[in-house]
Amino acid sequence: MEPEVISLARQLIKKPSYTPDDAGCQPLLMNRLGGQGFDGEHHRFGEVDNVLIWHGEQPGPALLFLGHTDVVPPGDVGAWTYDPLSAHVENGVLYGRGVADMKGSIAAMVLAIEKFVAQNPNHPGKVALMLTSDEEGVATDGVKKFMPLVAEKHHFDYCLVGEPSSSKQLGDTVRVGRRGSLHVVINIKGKQGHVAYPQNADNPIFKAAQAIDELGRFEWDQGNIDFPPTSFQISNINAGTGVSNIIPGEMVITANFRYAPCSNQQSLSTQLQGILDKHQLNHSIDWQRSGEPFHCQNEQYKKALANSINKITGIDAEFNTAGGTSDGRFVAPFGIATMELGPINKTIHQINECEKVSHLVQLESIYLDLMHRLILQ
Repeated sequence: MEPEVISLARQLIKKPSYTPDDAGCQPLLMNRLGGQGFDGEHHRFGEVDNVLIWHGEQPGPALLFLGHTDVVPPGDVGAWTYDPLSAHVENGVLYGRGVADMKGSIAAMVLAIEKFVAQNPNHPGKVALMLTSDEEGVATDGVKKFMPLVAEKHHFDYCLVGEPSSSKQLGDTVRVGRRGSLHVVINIKGKQGHVAYPQNADNPIFKAAQAIDELGRFEWDQGNIDFPPTSFQISNINAGTGVSNIIPGEMVITANFRYAPCSNQQSLSTQLQGILDKHQLNHSIDWQRSGEPFHCQNEQYKKALANSINKITGIDAEFNTAGGTSDGRFVAPFGIATMELGPINKTIHQINECEKVSHLVQLESIYLDLMHRLILQ
């Protein structure tokens, strides 16, 4: 027989929940858990749906599972071996858009929570599931806006995000934090002119060349035991009018900092400003911060999750902070110890996204064992 976690994952995958459309995933889960004594609340901001479903109100530890029902579009459907919404199972592998990122995790969370409550109906503390349909998009009307409302009513000690953290084997990698993300647009001013009369112009490309080279080699910080050094990457450079006989009057550099907790916007801004001033560039800078770094240092939580993974898989998990951003960045600032554990990330956002059936079964067991360790400690 098909494992129940796979049946639920397939139901979710079949719903075309492309950001920000939840496509009925959250009502399905709210109705399912609501019939088992769970409470829930729904908030819609703009086009984004957000829900919190929970069980338990007694004093004691509180664990929040966090996930997103939205997925990225499938791209060229004809390039898929199986329709991305068919949730096809072949040779022990489940295929479909979102199976790894992250409808498989959501199904595992739901099954684990159901079993935990069935086994411990009068458990202390609280277990909860928060879902949004805005993680793969701009992430402004999802957890970022929902979490402050939740924090006014609910206390949580721990949060586990179901992002696909695993690399080669399920459970081999746990994210104990994520780097911050800081976008910057640098406008280098020059003077437009005719290419035949450079003495009457000021080419910003030549002026910025040495500064760009230094930016690429600069050491912003040294990181720490869990975080690599801050990185600076230029994603786009734009200059010129599109014709060959005009020296451009300005050059716009679009870049991004991925930064460790030992840096912040102020420190990075000061260092960047210093480099631009050193090369005597006439410039302006615009900043946009999409997420602060977070870092789980709760050793009890880390030990409990490591033990649960080892019990179910026999693997000793590695703890790191690799990857991009996640919605965990909106939860950790509320003083909640936040980590991430989910399926293998090899095929996420790709054609033929997939995950082994056995991995999702194991993931459910890890989540269930973790609740026993944290809630019934």
